[in-house]
Amino acid sequence: MNQSSVTVAITGASGAPYALRLIECLLAQQQELHVVMSSAARVVFATELNWRLPAAPAAMAEQFRERFQVTSEQLQVYGKEEWFSPIASGSSAPKRMVVCPCSTGTLSAIATGSSDTLIERAADVVIKERGQLIVVPREMPLSAIHLENMLKLAQLGVTVLPAAPGFYHQPTSVQDLIDFVVARILDHLGLDQNIQPRWGYGEEH
Repeated sequence: MNQSSVTVAITGASGAPYALRLIECLLAQQQELHVVMSSAARVVFATELNWRLPAAPAAMAEQFRERFQVTSEQLQVYGKEEWFSPIASGSSAPKRMVVCPCSTGTLSAIATGSSDTLIERAADVVIKERGQLIVVPREMPLSAIHLENMLKLAQLGVTVLPAAPGFYHQPTSVQDLIDFVVARILDHLGLDQNIQPRWGYGEEH
């Protein structure tokens, strides 16, 4: 598997703009993307972005490629039960995966290793192969169940990166808040980013 490959899983938590911006930034850095969406994520995309994606993975892939002007070599989209996809196997899956946004249901499934969907299986593969898994939960308030699942994943080496933008950079738009979270994801993937200044390196006030 190409070392510049990343799996991006999108679930039904609120936060579709985070996912879209992340994909845009990863493609701009010439990363090879393997995208998988839950059915609930398609509903959230329609609600939050007014983008109604088809259920068929091939048709969904065409819409993504058209939007970002990329080829099939740069972006692949898989169905939630496409078990023969590369991301379902430890021998071929990317070593890096981001679940953004990550619903608490998916968080629980990953923490318990249920692997009932391709998203859950892909995450399980990354954990067992000792790759890099980042989950971006977007929920409030958090119950003891959610916190226990986050702790379990953190103890397994998973990065739990909540969609909780800061304000020290004095954001002036929703896009600034989205970029704050996406920039942190890119930082943890070890990728250069210039969409958000780091603390201490911005303009002095």
